[in-house]
Amino acid sequence: MTQQQPFPMPHAAMVLAAGLGERMRPLTNGVPKPLVKVAGKALIDYVLDRLAEAGVDAAIVNVHYLADAVERHVRGRQHPHIIISDERSLLLGTGGGVVKALPELGAAPFYHVNSDSIWLDGAESNLRRLAAAFDPARMDALLMLAPSTGSIGYAGRGDFAIESDGRLRRRGDSEIVACVYAGAAILSPTLFSSPPQGAFSLNLMFDRAEKAKRLYGLRLQGAWMHVGTPEAIAMAEAAILESAA
Repeated sequence: MTQQQPFPMPHAAMVLAAGLGERMRPLTNGVPKPLVKVAGKALIDYVLDRLAEAGVDAAIVNVHYLADAVERHVRGRQHPHIIISDERSLLLGTGGGVVKALPELGAAPFYHVNSDSIWLDGAESNLRRLAAAFDPARMDALLMLAPSTGSIGYAGRGDFAIESDGRLRRRGDSEIVACVYAGAAILSPTLFSSPPQGAFSLNLMFDRAEKAKRLYGLRLQGAWMHVGTPEAIAMAEAAILESAA
C-alpha cells in the first residue's frame, strides 16, 4: 500500500482485557484470561511488550472480570504507561469498551490490540508495519491479518478476503477465505462516530468501515498464535520455544 503523507506512529493503544475468558476455562475460574501464562509469561505482557517496542506511550487497558488482579498486574509496568478503563459495573464489549476509552485515546488513530494475541515478528515489527501502511485519507481501520491455514491453534474458515489494494471483504456464510483477524489493528476515532449505546461488538464498526470501503488489512510477517483454549497453550509454547532456539 502507498500513501501520500507519512503517518506518525500511534502513541496510544487500546488493550482489551475485560472479557470473561469462558473458552479458556477451567484455567480462568480463578485467573483472568489476560494473566494466563504461556511459556512462563502472562498473555497481556506479550501485547504490552510489543506496544512498548513500537514506541507506544500509553495503553488504555479495560477491566471487568477479576479486574483487581488485572489492574495489580499491569500497574507494575512503566512502559507503556497504563491507564485503566474500569468496566466493573458493566461489560461493554469490544466496541463499547473503545467508546468509553475514547477520551483517553485522543483524537489521533490508535492501536487496538486483544490482550490474548501473541505473534512472532519477522524481520521488522508488525505494529510498525501497520503504522507505515496506515493511510487516514483512505482508511478507518487497518487490521493485522494472519493466514487462516497454518496459523498456530486456529482451525476456522477465516474472517476476510483481501483485495489487491488491501481492501477487505468479510467472509460469506458458506465461504472459506485466506485471512483471519490477528487481534491487532490501527483504528481511527472517526470510526466510532454515532456509535450504538452501551455494549456492542467491534465487528459492527468493521462492517461499517467495509460498507464505506474504508476497511483494509495487512498480512502479518512472522507467525500468529490463536491462544483461545487451554489446549492451544501447549502449541503456542512449542512455537515460542522453537523461535528462541
